[in-house]
Amino acid sequence: MEIRNIAIIAHVDHGKTTLTDALMKQNGGLQDENISMDSN
Repeated sequence: MEIRNIAIIAHVDHGKTTLTDALMKQNGGLQDENISMDSN
């Protein structure tokens, strides 16, 4: 199964980006140079 979308809902500064990066890295969907960025 190919996951295309993911939603993580939490307050600011609770590790959403870190969690998403770790999940994608573990499943081979993310390389070190292509990390997710929070942009506000």
